[in-house]
Amino acid sequence: MTEQVTVIGAGIVGICCALSLIERGIPVRLLDRGEPGQETSFGNAGVVSPWSIIPQSVPGVWKQLPAMLLNPKSALSVRAAFWPKMIPWGLRFLGNSKEQAVRDTSDAMELLCRPSIDLYRLHLNGTGHEDLIVDSYYVHAFRRPERANLDGLDYRIRKEKGARLERIDGEELSHLEPALSRDFKAAVLIKGQARITSPGRVGAVLAEKARSKGAEIVKTEVNAIARAQDGGWELETSGGTLRTRKIVLAAGVWSVNLLKPLGIKVPLVAERGYHIEFPNPSSRLNHSVMDVEEKIVASSMQDGLRVAGTAEFGDIDAPPDPRKKSILAKQAKAMLPDLNEDGFRFWMGRRPSFPDSLPAIGELAGQPGLYTAFGHSHYGLMMAPKTGELVADLLSERHLNIDLNRFALARF
Repeated sequence: MTEQVTVIGAGIVGICCALSLIERGIPVRLLDRGEPGQETSFGNAGVVSPWSIIPQSVPGVWKQLPAMLLNPKSALSVRAAFWPKMIPWGLRFLGNSKEQAVRDTSDAMELLCRPSIDLYRLHLNGTGHEDLIVDSYYVHAFRRPERANLDGLDYRIRKEKGARLERIDGEELSHLEPALSRDFKAAVLIKGQARITSPGRVGAVLAEKARSKGAEIVKTEVNAIARAQDGGWELETSGGTLRTRKIVLAAGVWSVNLLKPLGIKVPLVAERGYHIEFPNPSSRLNHSVMDVEEKIVASSMQDGLRVAGTAEFGDIDAPPDPRKKSILAKQAKAMLPDLNEDGFRFWMGRRPSFPDSLPAIGELAGQPGLYTAFGHSHYGLMMAPKTGELVADLLSERHLNIDLNRFALARF
């Protein structure tokens, strides 16, 4: 009989790992301190983009950083106490900004992102909630029309890889998205996309599907992992000690502290993102729309209209910055002038970000039976299904025709 695999972390990545393992006949135990899919996975903008294959660090990014860091309303901020950790991470980040590095990283991101729509539809099939994913454009909206330039490196890479892009002017944009401000004078449409209309519900639905197929889902907090005398692993949890032969570590930013006692240092930071959601918005969007200048994304969802964005670097347990609430609200209103702001909700989550925008996937060197599946940065929703497939392939010892070295934690 195939031995049970323990997946630590029931975010969207852990859930997709569990589903793919079960599909290969491998029993799964899924652990999380909270309800499945309701932590970081809950709060994203819902974009499922096969073409979100451009890393955060690109040529010229260093020129933008000083102005962004000095502007309290910008999308980027660093908590004062976090600077000692931020500087070494930031230097590694900037070291990945040359064009060839961007292209190499884009190739790796493409492997994870391209099949995302088809894999979500496969996972949702038979749940009765297939409508949680809908076809969509990804609209990059610009106030300054000259910046909607398809010759930019990010759009060139997408086109070279087969993406269907179209530049439209402000009038065409108004027909496509009547609720948007007329201040937007141009847009780039990235076609062949989709969007999730409730990320939290997707997590809950897919976790329930995993449970219905035999996954054991345990609500408990994992405090430590250690090598057992028999060569397996012991997990110290809030509910007692658990034993397992194999672990998939998919605990996002919390993975770092679990690896420290094993002598494994991980250059991962908590890149905190925020969203606000308007339950009765009176304005509706037909697609996912990014305000490129402000770096926020708006999308209509089952529970209202969500506006998500910002990258705040700080300690995992630092409280939310209350200023982000009013900043996001003003940006949302500028984006959608007729937006009804009454009763909007405010949320903060923690993206697990490596300096090269790639996750850690694979068995850890020198730690047999311990597999990583964390660090997906801004791209977790897109990368989760393929990450699950790769992890399941490794654990079922299927032959892989791809090189996973780009995702090895040993790259650092």
